[in-house]
Amino acid sequence: MEQPVMIIGAGGLGKVALEIFQGNQVIVYGFLDDNSDLHGTTINEIPVLGSIDNPEYLKLIGKKCQAFIAEDDQKVKQDLVSMLNNRRKVMPVNALHQNAYITESVMIGHGNLIQAGVVVNSEANVGSHNILQANCTIDYGAQIQNFVNLGASCNIGAEVKIDQGAFVGAGATIVSGVSIGANARIGAGSVVITDIEDGETVFGNPAQPVKHN
Repeated sequence: MEQPVMIIGAGGLGKVALEIFQGNQVIVYGFLDDNSDLHGTTINEIPVLGSIDNPEYLKLIGKKCQAFIAEDDQKVKQDLVSMLNNRRKVMPVNALHQNAYITESVMIGHGNLIQAGVVVNSEANVGSHNILQANCTIDYGAQIQNFVNLGASCNIGAEVKIDQGAFVGAGATIVSGVSIGANARIGAGSVVITDIEDGETVFGNPAQPVKHN
């Protein structure tokens, strides 16, 4: 990565992204964040420059620096991706921890945050704008769509399909061949052995739908 990176979001994920970029010897230009209390402060000596929509700094993206979106609210992230696409004609870059293992046959999109200890095996496909927390494993042939959040130490089996916007909690296991619908939510530590519908929330071993009152 030749150009510096501007990190959009100075919260916890922003700090994680900063450490990943610095570990990969990538220069971080600064942070943008809408929390005015952070403006003028620094994180590991990197300045929080101003608000996300500040034109003075936005105009640098795509010319003098690239951008990474450090946001775990998927709706907010989708809006920010659209903003970068429409106003700056760019896609966010990936933040790939140097201690993640991704095989050469893996297809990977844009704007992913992939933390330490993540393993992505042969012929898997990871889309764009996903969060793969520390030590999660994606086995061969699995298909991860966009805006998916995979919790720490979760285990995604071979040829699993996870649709857009799904959330998989920490330590959950999805057995081989299962499909997870769009915006579904899998509780932490759950074991999923059957397909999950769009928007469904499940929990337990084996995972069962959560009834809403």
